Amino acid sequence: MSTTPSTPEPGTPRPMPRPGDRKRARIDALAEAGAVSDSPGTSLIASAWKRLRRNPVFLVGLAITTVFVLIALLAPLLAPNDPTEWLLKVSAQKDPVPAPRDGFPLGGDDKGRDLLSRLIVGSRQTLVVGVMATLIGLAGGVVLGTLAGAFSGWVDSVIMRAVDVMLSIPSLLLAFSISALAARPSQWTLIIAIAIVQIPIFARLLRGAMLAQRSKDHVLAARALGVKRSAIVLRHMLPNSLGPVIVQATLVLATAIIDAAALSFLGLGNPDDRTPEWGQMLGASQKYFYDYPHLAFYPAICIIVVALGFTLMGESLREALDPKTRR
Repeated sequence: MSTTPSTPEPGTPRPMPRPGDRKRARIDALAEAGAVSDSPGTSLIASAWKRLRRNPVFLVGLAITTVFVLIALLAPLLAPNDPTEWLLKVSAQKDPVPAPRDGFPLGGDDKGRDLLSRLIVGSRQTLVVGVMATLIGLAGGVVLGTLAGAFSGWVDSVIMRAVDVMLSIPSLLLAFSISALAARPSQWTLIIAIAIVQIPIFARLLRGAMLAQRSKDHVLAARALGVKRSAIVLRHMLPNSLGPVIVQATLVLATAIIDAAALSFLGLGNPDDRTPEWGQMLGASQKYFYDYPHLAFYPAICIIVVALGFTLMGESLREALDPKTRR
């Protein structure tokens, strides 16, 4: 026979709860709230991308950077005219800088070359200098940062003191001094000078990240198992320390573009104006600045917009990968 619980009659007083019932109900509620779901976990990269694609600042920076890279890669196809040919007539007295006309929407420079074509082709040179300088600086910083973070004692001290000396000098002044040492300025002297300036930034950042990895459980477990130091450094510490360094590379790329333009403006870049570059074009416009300011405005606005795009993208990446802001 089945028995059904009897319901208390109206007016009958309910039984008093036991002292442990409320505590037990609270524990059960907390257990249900903290239960682990059966759905798969989300990786750090997937979680960061989920936040980045909803971040308007990152989307704006990504759009600017993508357009700049596409223009630089497709520059020979997008340029309407040859940037090296003197296609417009120049009069030293009446028309030293040709005005815009059909087929030349921005006019020409002081030698009658198409200004729009030179801006488009100059984007490729700016991209090459910025990317190459950043990659070389990143490689040098990874080597020094790895040595300083993996070894203690005099190795770390020597490397960090050299890094401190380089960081104590303003970056543009240091790049200017290195470029001035070259007997003949060229694009590669510009790249090497900017890369050397960026090396201590990557080295210090990577060293700090690797020092934080020393006390991690997986590193301590590998040491306890007798794994060689080189394997621990290259397989465990270094891969887990590269995240902040790669994010910093996007910010350094914007700085490298600005520094390259500044050095080219000062005449320390490629002296051959048949290969246009934004900083070089900015320097050549000085003598016509008061009468024809657009010669300086167009390359300057290109440098500002591209540097802004890389900066917005880098700052958004850093915020998305920062544990303090991933809540």
